[in-house]
Amino acid sequence: MINTNLKFWRRELGLTQAQMAEKLGIKRSLVGAYEEGRAEPKLLTLVNMARLFGITLDALVTTDFSKKRNAKAAILQMQAQKSTDPTPTRPGGALRVLALTVDKEENENIELVPQKAAAGYLNGYADPEYLEELPKFRLPMLGTGGTYRAFEIAGDSMLPIASGTVIVGRYVDDWLTLKDGTPCIVVSSKEGIVFKRVFNRLKDGAMLALHSDNPVYSPYEISVEDVVEIWEAKAYISSTFPIADLSLTRLASIVLDLQQQVSTLKKA
Repeated sequence: MINTNLKFWRRELGLTQAQMAEKLGIKRSLVGAYEEGRAEPKLLTLVNMARLFGITLDALVTTDFSKKRNAKAAILQMQAQKSTDPTPTRPGGALRVLALTVDKEENENIELVPQKAAAGYLNGYADPEYLEELPKFRLPMLGTGGTYRAFEIAGDSMLPIASGTVIVGRYVDDWLTLKDGTPCIVVSSKEGIVFKRVFNRLKDGAMLALHSDNPVYSPYEISVEDVVEIWEAKAYISSTFPIADLSLTRLASIVLDLQQQVSTLKKA
């Protein structure tokens, strides 16, 4: 299906295989291989194809546009069906196009979103060119299951994890699977990028409840319609070590030990 759609849309756009390859950032020989079904495009290439053709990734892989008399009419028809579908697809398993970057071996990178780039991320999260400009790294310990992204957090709402800590999160596609209390990076149009514990309220009221570990901050709810991405926290990188939680009993014991040491030094 992808091979016929690629050939169809290339001709619709009036492009040669070389021109198509240039727009997708791949070799011309790969375009030929994809159209002949001798190779399968990588996810990043599929995302770029869908964006270039002006269709969804879902439509690219499930709809045979070569059988449509008018491709534009087919797109409008799918959009109309989506707008009249009474089933809410956003909170659950709806397909979301996720932009990503890969290294020379086609391994997915972990893009780092520093604090200074947080505002720009809301506009560029789906743009491969924006992601290409971000710092990238890999953590072999995370394995190959899932897509990861790193975010530098700000503030003290999740102490003892300090401001400036980098949270590495795994992309959550089906939000309904989130368990209460899961630490996540939540990207939303209203709140920006926040690191919170998520409590799932999607089935009851299409909401997420966000809780801080620092009791000074009160929990609040956010509408699922405002949520752009959710990344489940899997690791963190920090130059600040968490402060031990010392009880009053332990502190009294430490003070007593110090007093005894001082007394011993005076006698000596």
